[in-house]
Amino acid sequence: MEIVVRSTEIDVNAHVNNAQYLVYLEWGREEWWEQRNFDYKTLKQMDIVTVVVKICAEYKKEAVQNDRLRISARLSEVGNTSLKMTQEITNQRNEQVLQSEVVLVTVHPETHRPVLVPAAIRQYLVPSS
Repeated sequence: MEIVVRSTEIDVNAHVNNAQYLVYLEWGREEWWEQRNFDYKTLKQMDIVTVVVKICAEYKKEAVQNDRLRISARLSEVGNTSLKMTQEITNQRNEQVLQSEVVLVTVHPETHRPVLVPAAIRQYLVPSS
């Protein structure tokens, strides 16, 4: 997905605030799920939801107002009840702005207990090259 950095996302240092990148990453993950027809309603019908349990973000280059950012996500690892997504944010010059790994756990929407990652999701695993 692509976005344009808005003035409300800039901090006193005139660049995107570090916390805003977590929002960008969330938008990228949501886009990934929706492109595969796994919106919230569908996941709940499958008796699962996902919760983020770990985010590791490496800030590589600052982004400033009006930069065009591309947020990508890929499913890089699947465990029994967990998923690892590798994400990247690049700017309009194709420079890496941020690199991230996010671990999510699949849980039952009512009990909040871990459940197995369904095969319908596992099929989207993209091994690292």
